[in-house]
Amino acid sequence: MSATALVWFKRDLRLHDHAPLAEAQRFERTLAVYVLEPEWLHSPECDPRHVAFALSCLAQLQTDLAAIGLPLIVRVGSVPQVLDDLHREWVFTHLFSHEETGPGWSYARDRAVAGWCRQRNVHWMQSPQTGVVRQLRTRSGWAAAWARRMNAPQVHLAGGFNAVPGSTTGVAGALPTLRSLGLASPNTAVPAAGERAALATLDSFLAGRGRDYRQALSSPLTAAQACSRLSAHLSFGTVSMRCVHQATETTIRTTDDPTLAHALRSFAGRLRWHCHFMQKLEDEPAIEWRNFSRSHDGLRPGDGLCETPLNREVFEAWCQGRTGYPMIDACMRQLCATGWINFRMRAMLVSFAAYHLWMHWREPGLFLARQFLDFEPGIHWSQMQMQSGTTGINTLRIYSPAKQARDHDPQGSYVRRWVPEVDTPAYAKPVVDEREALATAKQRLYGLRKAADVRAEADAIQQKHGSRKSGLPRSTATALAAKRTKEITPDGQGQLF
Repeated sequence: MSATALVWFKRDLRLHDHAPLAEAQRFERTLAVYVLEPEWLHSPECDPRHVAFALSCLAQLQTDLAAIGLPLIVRVGSVPQVLDDLHREWVFTHLFSHEETGPGWSYARDRAVAGWCRQRNVHWMQSPQTGVVRQLRTRSGWAAAWARRMNAPQVHLAGGFNAVPGSTTGVAGALPTLRSLGLASPNTAVPAAGERAALATLDSFLAGRGRDYRQALSSPLTAAQACSRLSAHLSFGTVSMRCVHQATETTIRTTDDPTLAHALRSFAGRLRWHCHFMQKLEDEPAIEWRNFSRSHDGLRPGDGLCETPLNREVFEAWCQGRTGYPMIDACMRQLCATGWINFRMRAMLVSFAAYHLWMHWREPGLFLARQFLDFEPGIHWSQMQMQSGTTGINTLRIYSPAKQARDHDPQGSYVRRWVPEVDTPAYAKPVVDEREALATAKQRLYGLRKAADVRAEADAIQQKHGSRKSGLPRSTATALAAKRTKEITPDGQGQLF
Protein backbone atom coordinates (compact mmCIF):
# COMPACT_ATOMS: atom_id res chain seq x y z
CA MET A 1 0.00 0.00 0.00
CA SER A 2 1.16 3.56 -0.64
CA ALA A 3 0.53 4.92 2.88
CA THR A 4 3.41 5.59 5.26
CA ALA A 5 3.81 3.71 8.54
CA LEU A 6 5.66 4.82 11.68
CA VAL A 7 6.90 2.20 14.16
CA TRP A 8 7.17 3.64 17.67
CA PHE A 9 9.62 1.69 19.83
CA LYS A 10 9.06 1.82 23.58
CA ARG A 11 10.04 -1.02 25.92
CA ASP A 12 10.44 -3.45 23.00
CA LEU A 13 14.01 -2.86 21.83
CA ARG A 14 14.45 -5.86 19.53
CA LEU A 15 13.81 -7.12 15.99
CA HIS A 16 12.53 -10.65 16.64
CA ASP A 17 8.91 -11.38 17.59
CA HIS A 18 8.02 -7.72 17.06
CA ALA A 19 4.47 -7.38 15.72
CA PRO A 20 4.59 -3.60 15.00
CA LEU A 21 7.62 -4.08 12.73
CA ALA A 22 5.91 -6.93 10.90
CA GLU A 23 2.75 -4.86 10.45
CA ALA A 24 4.76 -1.97 9.06
CA GLN A 25 6.31 -4.21 6.39
CA ARG A 26 2.97 -4.18 4.56
CA PHE A 27 3.51 -0.52 3.78
CA GLU A 28 5.45 0.97 0.90
CA ARG A 29 7.28 3.43 3.14
CA THR A 30 8.28 3.08 6.78
CA LEU A 31 9.73 5.19 9.57
CA ALA A 32 10.92 4.10 13.03
CA VAL A 33 11.31 6.26 16.13
CA TYR A 34 12.33 5.98 19.77
CA VAL A 35 11.61 8.90 22.10
CA LEU A 36 13.57 9.70 25.24
CA GLU A 37 10.77 11.29 27.21
CA PRO A 38 11.35 13.94 29.88
CA GLU A 39 8.40 12.38 31.74
CA TRP A 40 10.50 9.23 32.12
CA LEU A 41 13.87 10.89 32.66
CA HIS A 42 12.48 13.09 35.45
CA SER A 43 10.19 10.49 37.01
CA PRO A 44 10.92 9.40 40.60
CA GLU A 45 11.42 5.79 39.40
CA CYS A 46 14.13 6.57 36.85
CA ASP A 47 17.86 6.25 37.54
CA PRO A 48 20.77 7.02 35.17
CA ARG A 49 21.57 3.30 35.04
CA HIS A 50 18.16 2.70 33.43
CA VAL A 51 18.88 5.32 30.78
CA ALA A 52 22.41 4.00 30.20
CA PHE A 53 21.01 0.49 29.65
CA ALA A 54 18.38 1.84 27.23
CA LEU A 55 21.00 3.80 25.26
CA SER A 56 23.14 0.67 24.95
CA CYS A 57 20.10 -1.26 23.69
CA LEU A 58 19.35 1.52 21.20
CA ALA A 59 22.87 1.51 19.80
CA GLN A 60 22.50 -2.15 18.84
CA LEU A 61 18.92 -1.76 17.65
CA GLN A 62 19.86 1.19 15.45
CA THR A 63 22.58 -0.88 13.78
CA ASP A 64 20.34 -3.92 13.31
CA LEU A 65 17.48 -1.89 11.83
CA ALA A 66 19.81 -0.04 9.45
CA ALA A 67 20.99 -3.42 8.15
CA ILE A 68 17.44 -4.18 6.95
CA GLY A 69 16.83 -0.75 5.52
CA LEU A 70 15.04 0.98 8.39
CA PRO A 71 16.86 3.88 10.10
CA LEU A 72 15.89 4.44 13.73
CA ILE A 73 15.20 8.08 14.54
CA VAL A 74 15.93 8.91 18.20
CA ARG A 75 14.42 12.11 19.58
CA VAL A 76 14.20 13.77 23.00
CA GLY A 77 10.87 15.32 23.96
CA SER A 78 7.23 14.61 24.68
CA VAL A 79 5.80 11.96 22.35
CA PRO A 80 2.89 14.03 20.95
CA GLN A 81 5.31 16.83 20.02
CA VAL A 82 7.77 14.40 18.42
CA LEU A 83 4.95 12.77 16.46
CA ASP A 84 3.79 16.20 15.35
CA ASP A 85 7.27 17.08 14.09
CA LEU A 86 7.62 13.79 12.21
CA HIS A 87 4.11 14.06 10.78
CA ARG A 88 4.76 17.55 9.37
CA GLU A 89 7.89 16.24 7.64
CA TRP A 90 6.71 12.84 6.39
CA VAL A 91 2.89 12.70 6.80
CA PHE A 92 2.61 9.12 8.06
CA THR A 93 -0.88 7.62 8.10
CA HIS A 94 -0.40 4.66 10.47
CA LEU A 95 1.29 4.35 13.86
CA PHE A 96 2.33 0.94 15.17
CA SER A 97 3.53 0.17 18.70
CA HIS A 98 3.27 -2.41 21.46
CA GLU A 99 0.90 -2.05 24.38
CA GLU A 100 2.56 -0.95 27.60
CA THR A 101 1.57 -1.45 31.23
CA GLY A 102 3.57 1.28 32.90
CA PRO A 103 3.52 4.03 35.52
CA GLY A 104 0.94 6.79 35.59
CA TRP A 105 2.95 9.11 33.35
CA SER A 106 2.92 6.47 30.58
CA TYR A 107 -0.86 6.10 30.87
CA ALA A 108 -1.22 9.88 30.53
CA ARG A 109 1.13 9.90 27.55
CA ASP A 110 -0.80 7.15 25.78
CA ARG A 111 -4.04 9.04 26.26
CA ALA A 112 -2.39 12.13 24.77
CA VAL A 113 -1.09 10.09 21.82
CA ALA A 114 -4.56 8.65 21.22
CA GLY A 115 -5.97 12.17 21.13
CA TRP A 116 -3.23 13.34 18.77
CA CYS A 117 -3.94 10.41 16.40
CA ARG A 118 -7.66 11.22 16.33
CA GLN A 119 -6.96 14.85 15.50
CA ARG A 120 -4.54 13.95 12.67
CA ASN A 121 -6.59 11.02 11.36
CA VAL A 122 -3.68 8.66 12.04
CA HIS A 123 -4.60 5.02 12.67
CA TRP A 124 -2.82 3.74 15.82
CA MET A 125 -2.54 -0.02 16.20
CA GLN A 126 -1.17 -1.41 19.49
CA SER A 127 -0.08 -5.06 19.73
CA PRO A 128 0.24 -7.06 22.96
CA GLN A 129 3.70 -8.32 23.86
CA THR A 130 3.05 -9.91 27.28
CA GLY A 131 0.22 -11.92 28.79
CA VAL A 132 -1.51 -8.77 30.03
CA VAL A 133 -5.05 -8.42 28.65
CA ARG A 134 -6.44 -4.96 27.98
CA GLN A 135 -9.92 -4.17 29.34
CA LEU A 136 -10.12 -7.52 31.13
CA ARG A 137 -13.59 -8.15 32.54
CA THR A 138 -12.82 -11.15 34.76
CA ARG A 139 -9.80 -13.12 35.91
CA SER A 140 -11.62 -16.37 35.17
CA GLY A 141 -9.95 -17.95 32.17
CA TRP A 142 -6.96 -15.60 32.32
CA ALA A 143 -4.39 -18.41 32.60
CA ALA A 144 -5.79 -20.10 29.50
CA ALA A 145 -5.66 -16.80 27.60
CA TRP A 146 -2.05 -16.37 28.68
CA ALA A 147 -1.20 -19.84 27.38
CA ARG A 148 -2.89 -19.21 24.02
CA ARG A 149 -0.97 -15.99 23.52
CA MET A 150 2.37 -17.42 24.61
CA ASN A 151 1.98 -20.57 22.48
CA ALA A 152 1.01 -18.66 19.33
CA PRO A 153 3.67 -18.53 16.59
CA GLN A 154 6.32 -15.87 16.98
CA VAL A 155 6.27 -12.99 14.52
CA HIS A 156 9.00 -12.98 11.87
CA LEU A 157 10.03 -10.24 9.47
CA ALA A 158 9.71 -10.87 5.77
CA GLY A 159 12.84 -9.26 4.34
CA GLY A 160 13.78 -5.60 4.63
CA PHE A 161 12.10 -2.19 4.57
CA ASN A 162 11.73 0.73 2.23
CA ALA A 163 12.59 3.73 4.34
CA VAL A 164 10.89 7.07 3.76
CA PRO A 165 13.16 9.14 1.49
CA GLY A 166 15.21 11.59 3.53
CA SER A 167 14.62 9.85 6.86
CA THR A 168 18.22 8.60 6.98
CA THR A 169 19.70 12.10 7.26
CA GLY A 170 21.55 12.55 10.54
CA VAL A 171 20.21 9.32 12.01
CA ALA A 172 23.06 6.81 12.08
CA GLY A 173 24.88 6.96 15.40
CA ALA A 174 23.01 10.08 16.47
CA LEU A 175 22.28 8.92 20.00
CA PRO A 176 22.22 11.35 22.92
CA THR A 177 24.52 10.79 25.87
CA LEU A 178 23.77 10.81 29.58
CA ARG A 179 25.62 14.11 29.78
CA SER A 180 23.57 15.70 27.00
CA LEU A 181 20.43 14.53 28.79
CA GLY A 182 21.60 16.21 32.00
CA LEU A 183 22.16 12.92 33.81
CA ALA A 184 25.11 11.76 35.88
CA SER A 185 27.01 8.62 34.97
CA PRO A 186 25.93 5.49 36.90
CA ASN A 187 28.04 4.66 39.91
CA THR A 188 28.57 1.11 38.65
CA ALA A 189 29.00 -0.64 35.32
CA VAL A 190 25.84 -1.41 33.36
CA PRO A 191 25.59 -5.06 32.23
CA ALA A 192 25.56 -6.12 28.60
CA ALA A 193 22.43 -4.82 26.91
CA GLY A 194 20.55 -5.35 23.67
CA GLU A 195 18.92 -8.24 21.86
CA ARG A 196 22.07 -10.31 21.35
CA ALA A 197 22.92 -10.12 25.04
CA ALA A 198 19.35 -11.14 25.90
CA LEU A 199 19.42 -14.19 23.64
CA ALA A 200 22.87 -15.21 24.87
CA THR A 201 21.66 -14.95 28.48
CA LEU A 202 18.60 -17.07 27.67
CA ASP A 203 20.69 -19.67 25.85
CA SER A 204 23.18 -20.03 28.70
CA PHE A 205 20.38 -20.47 31.23
CA LEU A 206 18.59 -23.14 29.19
CA ALA A 207 21.83 -24.88 28.22
CA GLY A 208 22.63 -25.73 31.83
CA ARG A 209 23.16 -22.64 33.95
CA GLY A 210 19.59 -23.05 35.23
CA ARG A 211 20.14 -26.63 36.39
CA ASP A 212 20.34 -25.57 40.06
CA TYR A 213 17.61 -22.95 39.75
CA ARG A 214 15.24 -24.42 42.34
CA GLN A 215 17.91 -24.98 44.98
CA ALA A 216 19.99 -21.87 44.37
CA LEU A 217 17.53 -19.06 43.63
CA SER A 218 16.92 -18.14 47.28
CA SER A 219 20.47 -17.44 48.46
CA PRO A 220 22.32 -14.28 47.40
CA LEU A 221 25.45 -16.45 47.34
CA THR A 222 24.18 -18.60 44.47
CA ALA A 223 21.24 -16.82 42.84
CA ALA A 224 23.27 -14.51 40.61
CA GLN A 225 24.48 -17.51 38.63
CA ALA A 226 21.48 -19.85 38.93
CA CYS A 227 18.70 -17.35 38.14
CA SER A 228 18.03 -16.63 34.49
CA ARG A 229 19.05 -12.94 34.76
CA LEU A 230 16.52 -12.13 32.06
CA SER A 231 14.46 -9.67 34.07
CA ALA A 232 16.11 -6.49 32.75
CA HIS A 233 15.87 -7.82 29.20
CA LEU A 234 12.17 -8.49 29.66
CA SER A 235 11.63 -5.05 31.20
CA PHE A 236 13.31 -3.28 28.28
CA GLY A 237 11.91 -5.72 25.72
CA THR A 238 15.18 -6.93 24.24
CA VAL A 239 13.57 -10.38 24.23
CA SER A 240 9.86 -11.18 24.17
CA MET A 241 8.06 -13.12 26.88
CA ARG A 242 6.78 -15.47 24.19
CA CYS A 243 10.32 -16.20 23.00
CA VAL A 244 11.44 -17.02 26.55
CA HIS A 245 8.37 -19.18 27.19
CA GLN A 246 8.67 -21.17 23.98
CA ALA A 247 12.41 -21.69 24.30
CA THR A 248 11.93 -22.89 27.87
CA GLU A 249 9.15 -25.32 26.93
CA THR A 250 11.21 -26.68 24.03
CA THR A 251 14.16 -27.34 26.34
CA ILE A 252 11.92 -29.08 28.88
CA ARG A 253 10.62 -31.40 26.15
CA THR A 254 13.95 -32.15 24.50
CA THR A 255 16.59 -32.20 27.23
CA ASP A 256 17.92 -35.53 28.42
CA ASP A 257 18.77 -33.97 31.80
CA PRO A 258 15.82 -34.57 34.18
CA THR A 259 17.25 -32.20 36.80
CA LEU A 260 17.39 -29.36 34.29
CA ALA A 261 13.87 -30.13 33.07
CA HIS A 262 12.53 -30.11 36.64
CA ALA A 263 14.21 -26.76 37.35
CA LEU A 264 12.90 -25.23 34.14
CA ARG A 265 9.33 -26.27 34.97
CA SER A 266 9.58 -24.08 38.05
CA PHE A 267 10.95 -21.24 35.97
CA ALA A 268 8.15 -21.64 33.40
CA GLY A 269 5.55 -21.21 36.14
CA ARG A 270 7.19 -17.98 37.23
CA LEU A 271 6.83 -16.58 33.73
CA ARG A 272 3.08 -16.81 34.19
CA TRP A 273 3.30 -15.11 37.59
CA HIS A 274 5.29 -12.31 35.94
CA CYS A 275 2.29 -11.38 33.77
CA HIS A 276 -0.21 -12.14 36.57
CA PHE A 277 1.20 -9.31 38.64
CA MET A 278 1.46 -6.94 35.69
CA GLN A 279 -2.24 -7.55 35.04
CA LYS A 280 -3.05 -6.07 38.46
CA LEU A 281 -1.62 -2.67 37.51
CA GLU A 282 -3.32 -2.84 34.10
CA ASP A 283 -6.67 -3.47 35.79
CA GLU A 284 -6.20 -0.89 38.55
CA PRO A 285 -3.52 1.75 37.75
CA ALA A 286 -4.11 3.50 41.09
CA ILE A 287 -2.24 0.77 42.99
CA GLU A 288 0.92 2.65 42.07
CA TRP A 289 -0.12 5.29 44.64
CA ARG A 290 -2.78 3.87 46.94
CA ASN A 291 -3.43 0.69 48.87
CA PHE A 292 -5.26 -2.22 47.26
CA SER A 293 -7.22 -2.40 50.50
CA ARG A 294 -8.46 1.09 51.33
CA SER A 295 -9.12 -0.15 54.86
CA HIS A 296 -5.33 0.09 55.31
CA ASP A 297 -5.23 3.81 54.47
CA GLY A 298 -3.59 5.91 57.17
CA LEU A 299 -2.13 2.85 58.87
CA ARG A 300 1.56 3.64 58.39
CA PRO A 301 3.63 6.84 58.27
CA GLY A 302 4.35 7.85 54.70
CA ASP A 303 1.00 7.17 53.02
CA GLY A 304 -0.15 10.79 53.20
CA LEU A 305 -3.14 9.94 55.38
CA CYS A 306 -1.27 9.11 58.57
CA GLU A 307 -0.71 11.93 61.03
CA THR A 308 2.70 10.55 62.00
CA PRO A 309 5.41 11.63 59.51
CA LEU A 310 7.90 9.21 58.00
CA ASN A 311 11.03 8.89 60.13
CA ARG A 312 13.57 10.21 57.64
CA GLU A 313 16.60 9.17 59.68
CA VAL A 314 15.44 5.56 59.82
CA PHE A 315 14.41 5.62 56.15
CA GLU A 316 17.86 6.84 55.11
CA ALA A 317 19.52 4.16 57.26
CA TRP A 318 17.46 1.54 55.39
CA CYS A 319 18.35 3.08 52.00
CA GLN A 320 22.06 3.16 52.81
CA GLY A 321 22.28 -0.33 54.32
CA ARG A 322 23.03 0.94 57.81
CA THR A 323 20.16 -0.47 59.87
CA GLY A 324 22.29 -2.55 62.23
CA TYR A 325 20.76 -5.76 60.82
CA PRO A 326 23.62 -7.39 58.87
CA MET A 327 21.60 -9.35 56.30
CA ILE A 328 19.41 -6.34 55.52
CA ASP A 329 22.43 -4.08 55.14
CA ALA A 330 24.37 -6.54 52.98
CA CYS A 331 21.45 -7.02 50.60
CA MET A 332 20.79 -3.30 50.28
CA ARG A 333 24.44 -2.54 49.59
CA GLN A 334 24.65 -5.25 46.94
CA LEU A 335 21.49 -3.94 45.28
CA CYS A 336 22.69 -0.35 45.23
CA ALA A 337 26.07 -1.40 43.86
CA THR A 338 24.88 -3.81 41.16
CA GLY A 339 21.24 -3.02 40.34
CA TRP A 340 20.15 -6.60 41.01
CA ILE A 341 19.46 -8.98 43.88
CA ASN A 342 17.43 -12.17 44.04
CA PHE A 343 13.72 -12.17 44.77
CA ARG A 344 13.78 -13.57 48.30
CA MET A 345 16.17 -10.87 49.42
CA ARG A 346 14.06 -8.20 47.67
CA ALA A 347 11.04 -9.41 49.58
CA MET A 348 13.01 -9.38 52.83
CA LEU A 349 14.03 -5.75 52.29
CA VAL A 350 10.41 -4.73 51.75
CA SER A 351 9.17 -6.81 54.67
CA PHE A 352 11.72 -5.17 56.95
CA ALA A 353 10.64 -1.70 55.85
CA ALA A 354 6.95 -2.53 56.22
CA TYR A 355 6.87 -4.49 59.49
CA HIS A 356 10.05 -3.81 61.42
CA LEU A 357 10.25 -0.11 60.47
CA TRP A 358 6.48 0.34 59.98
CA MET A 359 6.83 2.43 56.83
CA HIS A 360 4.24 2.79 54.09
CA TRP A 361 5.39 1.14 50.86
CA ARG A 362 5.36 4.15 48.50
CA GLU A 363 8.66 5.89 49.36
CA PRO A 364 10.63 2.66 49.91
CA GLY A 365 9.13 1.50 46.62
CA LEU A 366 10.39 4.54 44.74
CA PHE A 367 13.86 4.09 46.16
CA LEU A 368 13.92 0.42 45.17
CA ALA A 369 12.55 1.24 41.71
CA ARG A 370 15.61 3.41 41.09
CA GLN A 371 17.94 0.65 42.24
CA PHE A 372 16.37 -2.22 40.27
CA LEU A 373 17.76 -2.18 36.74
CA ASP A 374 14.89 -4.55 35.91
CA PHE A 375 12.18 -2.25 37.32
CA GLU A 376 8.84 -3.48 35.94
CA PRO A 377 6.03 -1.24 37.25
CA GLY A 378 3.25 -3.84 37.35
CA ILE A 379 5.31 -6.38 39.24
CA HIS A 380 7.02 -3.80 41.41
CA TRP A 381 3.97 -2.06 42.86
CA SER A 382 1.98 -5.27 43.19
CA GLN A 383 4.85 -6.84 45.11
CA MET A 384 5.46 -3.76 47.25
CA GLN A 385 1.88 -4.02 48.47
CA MET A 386 1.86 -7.81 48.75
CA GLN A 387 5.05 -7.84 50.83
CA SER A 388 3.70 -4.96 52.97
CA GLY A 389 0.40 -6.67 53.75
CA THR A 390 -1.86 -4.02 52.18
CA THR A 391 -3.57 -6.20 49.55
CA GLY A 392 -6.03 -7.51 52.14
CA ILE A 393 -5.99 -10.97 50.57
CA ASN A 394 -2.46 -12.35 50.94
CA THR A 395 -0.82 -14.07 53.87
CA LEU A 396 1.32 -11.65 55.88
CA ARG A 397 4.90 -12.34 54.86
CA ILE A 398 7.24 -11.34 57.66
CA TYR A 399 10.91 -12.19 57.21
CA SER A 400 13.34 -12.59 60.06
CA PRO A 401 16.70 -11.17 58.90
CA ALA A 402 18.52 -13.44 61.35
CA LYS A 403 16.80 -16.58 60.03
CA GLN A 404 17.46 -15.59 56.43
CA ALA A 405 21.14 -15.17 57.32
CA ARG A 406 21.27 -18.59 58.99
CA ASP A 407 19.50 -20.26 56.06
CA HIS A 408 21.23 -18.53 53.16
CA ASP A 409 24.57 -17.25 54.48
CA PRO A 410 25.45 -19.74 57.21
CA GLN A 411 29.19 -18.96 57.13
CA GLY A 412 28.63 -15.21 57.02
CA SER A 413 30.75 -14.76 53.89
CA TYR A 414 28.09 -12.80 52.04
CA VAL A 415 27.54 -10.37 54.92
CA ARG A 416 31.28 -9.86 55.44
CA ARG A 417 31.73 -9.12 51.73
CA TRP A 418 29.18 -6.31 51.68
CA VAL A 419 29.39 -5.16 55.31
CA PRO A 420 33.09 -5.51 56.13
CA GLU A 421 32.72 -3.55 59.38
CA VAL A 422 30.07 -5.93 60.72
CA ASP A 423 32.27 -7.37 63.49
CA THR A 424 33.76 -4.06 64.59
CA PRO A 425 32.53 -1.30 66.93
CA ALA A 426 32.05 0.88 63.85
CA TYR A 427 29.03 -1.14 62.74
CA ALA A 428 25.66 0.57 63.15
CA LYS A 429 23.43 -0.14 66.13
CA PRO A 430 20.00 -1.65 65.33
CA VAL A 431 17.56 1.10 64.38
CA VAL A 432 14.66 -0.75 65.97
CA ASP A 433 14.01 -3.51 68.49
CA GLU A 434 12.85 -6.46 66.38
CA ARG A 435 10.68 -8.23 68.92
CA GLU A 436 8.85 -5.09 69.97
CA ALA A 437 8.40 -3.82 66.42
CA LEU A 438 6.96 -7.09 65.12
CA ALA A 439 4.59 -7.49 68.06
CA THR A 440 3.19 -4.04 67.37
CA ALA A 441 2.89 -4.65 63.62
CA LYS A 442 1.08 -7.96 64.03
CA GLN A 443 -1.31 -6.55 66.61
CA ARG A 444 -2.31 -3.68 64.31
CA LEU A 445 -2.67 -5.73 61.13
CA TYR A 446 -4.46 -8.74 62.59
CA GLY A 447 -6.77 -6.49 64.51
CA LEU A 448 -7.64 -4.67 61.30
CA ARG A 449 -8.22 -7.87 59.31
CA LYS A 450 -10.79 -9.16 61.82
CA ALA A 451 -13.24 -6.36 61.04
CA ALA A 452 -16.27 -7.41 58.97
CA ASP A 453 -16.01 -4.49 56.53
CA VAL A 454 -12.33 -5.25 55.93
CA ARG A 455 -13.17 -8.89 55.18
CA ALA A 456 -15.88 -7.79 52.75
CA GLU A 457 -13.47 -5.49 50.97
CA ALA A 458 -10.93 -8.32 50.74
CA ASP A 459 -13.49 -10.52 49.01
CA ALA A 460 -13.97 -7.84 46.34
CA ILE A 461 -10.21 -7.51 45.87
CA GLN A 462 -9.84 -11.28 45.52
CA GLN A 463 -12.59 -11.35 42.91
CA LYS A 464 -10.90 -8.67 40.82
CA HIS A 465 -7.22 -9.46 41.22
CA GLY A 466 -6.77 -12.90 42.76
CA SER A 467 -5.40 -16.01 41.12
CA ARG A 468 -8.07 -18.60 40.36
CA LYS A 469 -5.81 -21.62 40.90
CA SER A 470 -6.47 -22.21 44.59
CA GLY A 471 -9.96 -23.61 44.04
CA LEU A 472 -11.13 -22.06 47.32
CA PRO A 473 -14.26 -19.92 47.51
CA ARG A 474 -13.42 -16.24 47.89
CA SER A 475 -14.64 -15.97 51.46
CA THR A 476 -12.70 -19.08 52.49
CA ALA A 477 -9.49 -17.86 50.89
CA THR A 478 -9.88 -14.45 52.51
CA ALA A 479 -10.52 -15.94 55.94
CA LEU A 480 -7.42 -18.10 55.73
CA ALA A 481 -5.31 -15.13 54.66
CA ALA A 482 -6.58 -13.18 57.65
CA LYS A 483 -5.44 -15.89 60.05
CA ARG A 484 -2.08 -16.91 58.72
CA THR A 485 1.40 -15.50 58.97
CA LYS A 486 4.76 -16.90 57.93
CA GLU A 487 8.39 -16.37 58.78
CA ILE A 488 8.60 -16.55 55.20
CA THR A 489 9.54 -18.96 52.52
CA PRO A 490 8.22 -16.94 49.57
CA ASP A 491 6.24 -18.73 46.91
CA GLY A 492 8.34 -17.44 44.07
CA GLN A 493 5.80 -14.99 42.75
CA GLY A 494 6.93 -11.89 40.97
CA GLN A 495 10.10 -10.64 39.41
CA LEU A 496 12.50 -13.43 40.15
CA PHE A 497 14.48 -14.07 37.06
